[in-house]
Amino acid sequence: MKITIHLNARLQPMHRHDIEDLLEEFLPQAGIKAKVVGGGTALEENGEIASCDIDLNIPDSSDETIGKIISFLEGVLAPIGSYIIVYSRFLKKEVKRVPFGIWEGLGLYLNGSDLDIEVYQNCDVNHVYKELERLLEEDKKGMIASYWEGGETALYLYGKSFDEMYAGIKSFIDSYPLCQKSRVVKIA
Repeated sequence: MKITIHLNARLQPMHRHDIEDLLEEFLPQAGIKAKVVGGGTALEENGEIASCDIDLNIPDSSDETIGKIISFLEGVLAPIGSYIIVYSRFLKKEVKRVPFGIWEGLGLYLNGSDLDIEVYQNCDVNHVYKELERLLEEDKKGMIASYWEGGETALYLYGKSFDEMYAGIKSFIDSYPLCQKSRVVKIA
């Protein structure tokens, strides 16, 4: 039998793989005979990450087993809007969809073209990443789970509250030159 875990998380494949590794460690510890057999990353038309999936082969898709998997994922990273699809064994059709997710998401989109050239020359996105990570961890408000580089650079933050994450990073965003003209978007 197959299930698909749809995470409403904007994760690059390497970051999704980290979740897959943690899941593979958890399953036998929880007494669940299952194996990660695939995964994928959905993209928006502009190439930005939209969400990701993890596929499992699993002999037991009982409510208890699905509940254990959901409980684990909600402790690791499970944004609001995530769900598990359970497929029938023989017909390969969707049998049920189980919604889950408790994390909220914040996308910080750094402007990649409209700032003074000196800002791009003198500021570093790695400093932004490290400072946001420090601020989020300092108050245990969330974490940076992934990023995307396109016409702008997006940093994807997840935590218990969008408002708390935003309040915790706002003064830095307002003061650091590379964050000027950035966009903050609720992503989960």
